[in-house]
Amino acid sequence: MVHQVLFIVFGLICVAGAVNLLVQRHPINSALSLVVVMASLALIYLLLGAEFVAAIQVIVYAGAIMVLFVFVIMLLNAGSEERSSGSRIALLLGVPGVLVLGCLIGWIMINNNKQLGGVSIAATDFGETHPIARLLFRDFLLPFEITSILILIAIMGAVVLGKREG
Repeated sequence: MVHQVLFIVFGLICVAGAVNLLVQRHPINSALSLVVVMASLALIYLLLGAEFVAAIQVIVYAGAIMVLFVFVIMLLNAGSEERSSGSRIALLLGVPGVLVLGCLIGWIMINNNKQLGGVSIAATDFGETHPIARLLFRDFLLPFEITSILILIAIMGAVVLGKREG
């Protein structure tokens, strides 16, 4: 019961941080909201018994990646964004689309008592380092390396954009 209440609390904190990330006008405030989201996800991982995944979430994402984001924001000298009146088409199609998608997902989750999507996590090795390393460095090595190259390209692009002429 306590785990369920904590899960709901941390889930609500995660959703509130994500909404705050979207409504902030200054990029630094959005980055700080993303740190809140990542920290609450780490706490949810702790509730699931995946201590290693929670530690990696804090160290890698909330630590290193957010430092990189803040570095890029400072490098680009991003200020407050200017708000426009918005798109009327996005409002007319987006709100009903989100409502239909939300109702569809809720209906599927309520009516499907089986496992969704065939995803299963074995209780014996969830969150341990050996299965994670096996997946990351053997089964998913190519996507892991492609992701690191894409991050390197993004950093180089930020440096080029931030470079001053003169």
